[in-house]
Amino acid sequence: MKILMVLTSHGDLGNTGNKTGFWVEEFAAPYYVLADAGAVITIASPMGGQPPIDPKSEESQAQTAATGRYYDDQKLMAKVADTFKLSEIVASEYDAVFYPGGHGPLWDLATDKTSIALIENFFNDQKPIAFVCHAPAALLHVQAENGKPLVKGKRVTGFSDSEEEAVGLTKVVPFLLEDELKKLGAHYSKGADWGSYVEQDGLLITGQNPASSAAVAELLLKTLIGEK
Repeated sequence: MKILMVLTSHGDLGNTGNKTGFWVEEFAAPYYVLADAGAVITIASPMGGQPPIDPKSEESQAQTAATGRYYDDQKLMAKVADTFKLSEIVASEYDAVFYPGGHGPLWDLATDKTSIALIENFFNDQKPIAFVCHAPAALLHVQAENGKPLVKGKRVTGFSDSEEEAVGLTKVVPFLLEDELKKLGAHYSKGADWGSYVEQDGLLITGQNPASSAAVAELLLKTLIGEK
């Protein structure tokens, strides 16, 4: 299995002067689920090189077994520091794509034309696409072959309005992900705030928040190996 993981290149949290980026756990947990199953993983980002890391994801309360493993994995950290540019990626070379979250994707991956085309190529080629937390923002401008929003009529989840309110960023983010998915006609649903919750609609797999990241990767694996 060859799997592409796409990280954000955006590091500024709106006009607050604070920083954002990708959420470490949302990368680390899926990475190890997939790698431990034998997947060969390539990491890319819009700008290539070192993607920004959300500093809050490095705080003590955000740590998990997966993040601990990541911080002890010098080889993987070096790989993250030297990501490929998305423009260098050829979708046909991979079996699936996984987008970790963090607030960064709201600003860059939501409108990145290279990312949008990449997702459309994966989906049109009948390959699974997976997103967790804020990463479903990357789907907002993706179109199905009929020209309609890819998420229209599909079961999806993603970082909820209530979770955004809980972290005090509803007035900082460029849009509320739950609201935007609903506007596009997606059948959005959510579980309890901060609990693991995933949705799968055919080849489209989404997770609500950081706690959902490993479960999304596990569903992606099952989809790849043909389990129901």
